[in-house]
Amino acid sequence: MSLPPRDWQGFSMPAEYAPHRATLMIWPVRPGSWGKDPRPAQQAFVRVFETITRSEDLYLLAAPDQAEQARAATAGLPRVTVLEIESDDAWARDVGPTFVKNDAGELRGISWTFNAWGGLVDGLYADWEKDDAVAAAFCRALGVSCADASPFVLEGGSIHSDGEGTLLVTESCLLSAGRNPRMRREEIEKTLCAWLGAEKVLWLPRGIYQDETNEHVDNVCAFVAPATVVLAWTDNQADPQYALSRQDLEYLQSVTDARGRPLHIHKLPIPGHPILCDDADCAAYSFAPGEAVRTPGERLAASYVNFYFTNKAVLVPQFGGDNAASDARACRILAELCPDRQVIGLPAREILQGGGNIHCITQQIPG
Repeated sequence: MSLPPRDWQGFSMPAEYAPHRATLMIWPVRPGSWGKDPRPAQQAFVRVFETITRSEDLYLLAAPDQAEQARAATAGLPRVTVLEIESDDAWARDVGPTFVKNDAGELRGISWTFNAWGGLVDGLYADWEKDDAVAAAFCRALGVSCADASPFVLEGGSIHSDGEGTLLVTESCLLSAGRNPRMRREEIEKTLCAWLGAEKVLWLPRGIYQDETNEHVDNVCAFVAPATVVLAWTDNQADPQYALSRQDLEYLQSVTDARGRPLHIHKLPIPGHPILCDDADCAAYSFAPGEAVRTPGERLAASYVNFYFTNKAVLVPQFGGDNAASDARACRILAELCPDRQVIGLPAREILQGGGNIHCITQQIPG
């Protein structure tokens, strides 16, 4: 079992809604995620850059041959630092370090083992060496100590912290055969608590239907305040998501957090109209050997829970078209739950095409 260094005592993972020093993101170029012409996705990323830099710094990673393009795209923005660090794709949440702090304010990073969401069992691409090196490289650039948690496999999107000792995860992801198959559930829980300074892990049964990450928790359930969560939901019992969300609701109603508090659960409906890949979408990709492919008619794992907190805002995916009313409803719900922040809806269809959304492409650096 992977355990942290002896001097790790007192370090814990803050909640995402705690103050940030900055956000980490990666410039998107992979043809199998963002298409042969990545400009529409890059424009969606730039919109995210713009909103983040209104209240905090942004570190943007780019390969050396893409760094000038990334600098040009952000030339008019304040508070952006482009770092020449290579990666296989742009999922900063999953390949970047998870940061922890202690009461003295000391910041440290954790480099989990990354294996493209399942390795040789059900990973999404065949070569992930660059992604697995991102966390340590970024911590070096930042001048922050980084601990190596290998061989423990984890992605940042598979955990949510309330900053008060409670973690959210899904069984479907953390118990999947491609992550840590030799570890029992109890060992995985002990490892998470040791590294992240947590006292209790809440194991939701399932995530979002068709989520190719084995159903990351950050797409289905998130803390918006201590003892308060939003849960992706649908009232349509014919929708495959209904049974998954119902299992999660029943579980969340039966548990308490690390401080013994029952959870306040707020339903955050998924888009009213499923978002599917059409023929043109699928033709736009260029997949590498061994990379998971998309097929026409495939349903994408769209969810409004994949939002991101900045110091002053909540950045909420918006899908447009037939889902305009659903987009507006999601923003209204989050505005009621987060009255101290501005709720900003951002076009995210192009990000969803890559397989995730706003939360997946961001990673907070605690302040």
